[in-house]
Amino acid sequence: MSARRAGARRGASAAALAVLLGTMAGCIHTPPKLYGEASTSPAPEVPWTPPAKAVAAVQPRSEAPAIPQDLLDRASSLTLLDVVDVALRNSPQTAMAWSEARSAAAAYGSQKGTYYPQVNIGAGVTRAEGSLANGAISYYQRSYAPTADLSWLLYDFGGREAALAEKRQALLSADWLHNASIQSVILQVQQAFFQYVSAKALLSAQEATVKEAETNLASAQELHRAGVATIADVLQAKTQLSQAKLAADGLTGTIQTTRGALATAMGLPPTVPYDVAMPPTDLPIQETSEAVDRFLEQAQAKRPDLAAARAQVAKARAHVKTIKAEGYPSLSATANLGRTYYDASTMYGNTYQMGIQLKFPLFTGFSHSYDVVQAKADLQTAEAQLKSQEQAVDLQVWSSYYSLKTAEQQVKTSEDLLQSATQSHDVALGRYKAGVGTILDLLTAQAALEDARGQRIQALANWFTALAQLSYSTGTLARDVQALKLNIAPQSAAPSAASPMAPAPETKKDGQP
Repeated sequence: MSARRAGARRGASAAALAVLLGTMAGCIHTPPKLYGEASTSPAPEVPWTPPAKAVAAVQPRSEAPAIPQDLLDRASSLTLLDVVDVALRNSPQTAMAWSEARSAAAAYGSQKGTYYPQVNIGAGVTRAEGSLANGAISYYQRSYAPTADLSWLLYDFGGREAALAEKRQALLSADWLHNASIQSVILQVQQAFFQYVSAKALLSAQEATVKEAETNLASAQELHRAGVATIADVLQAKTQLSQAKLAADGLTGTIQTTRGALATAMGLPPTVPYDVAMPPTDLPIQETSEAVDRFLEQAQAKRPDLAAARAQVAKARAHVKTIKAEGYPSLSATANLGRTYYDASTMYGNTYQMGIQLKFPLFTGFSHSYDVVQAKADLQTAEAQLKSQEQAVDLQVWSSYYSLKTAEQQVKTSEDLLQSATQSHDVALGRYKAGVGTILDLLTAQAALEDARGQRIQALANWFTALAQLSYSTGTLARDVQALKLNIAPQSAAPSAASPMAPAPETKKDGQP
């Protein structure tokens, strides 16, 4: 009877277990719930609706950067150096690189701590209870035990030195990358600056074209009233004037776009009120007399990103030594000092321990061997990356060098083009007023002059940008005035180049060249 009852109990227990497991299985969701709701969309074509708890609350934006207080008094006429200064102060790119360098410096300092003894202190409280003679006698004892431990790595076959070398090279790499980020920001803000001033110069030139178109229209109307010109001349002049105004309207929008891009490059909101000063109008354009080989050598010596890549190679090489040293013996000194106080009496006991410990990794399941192989492969990767980066820098310098040479020639050619187009327009206007030229000749000359002005401004902008790019490519781009110069010995001084911000040259109104 008891056997039957025991069997019934076992059957009931099994049934209850089955019910419990079934209930638990019913609670399993595929896929699992997320905050009590579906964690994925129900079908491929249906977008996922996030649970309310999964949507992060929109945090209020921090206070927007502004023009520094020391530059507010000239916020309407910032120089290029001011613009670069603001950009470097606000740039998250340089802030991140600087923080990474400080982190690497802290890691280097931490690694130097392995050369010093490691001392730890501790304390423990122990309560021991027990009984004897089948529980007839019971006892307990409570003790207090402060301790001090010292360990000092004496020698590990160069592993400690290699590990410190790793951190040192990582710090050097981070510092070089910080310098590279500064140069990158300077290049970006210079490019944005030249685009903005070029847009303003193009608008100034277009406004001069509008004035000339108005003069041409007035001349056509005067000749038409005198019976010398036809109404077709007046209509053509009006069309040319409307086209010039339309182009000026488009340039107004371009100025606002490039102004916003420059503000963003400075780390400022586009709505910040500011403007830039007109660059000097007597800046000489000089031809580069140095061979491209000099700039290639300069880039290999001064590019901070290349220096960072070389530091990474040195770091990988030190890492190989670190991993190899893990397979060698290590010798350490140890010491321990402790005292135990017993609660039940005034007695105490002291413990002292000193020793030399030799540790030899006899077998690590082949992990160490593979770690060495991995470290060597990482070194080969770093060396290949360095070689690839050196080749990329050579190509960058080569391209920048010939872009600058091309820009120099374009500056000279555009100046000649502007002078000849100005003279041609003056002659055409004089001939038309004298009644010996046609309106078509005048409008053609005006269009050529407008195009020459645009090409002149673009050529100057290209030269400034190419110079900045070559400075960056050679690793010599700095935040001071040398950011605009390359210490190039002049081969032959080109004609003085007007600034991109300089107003367009005025044409003579008397019709004489």
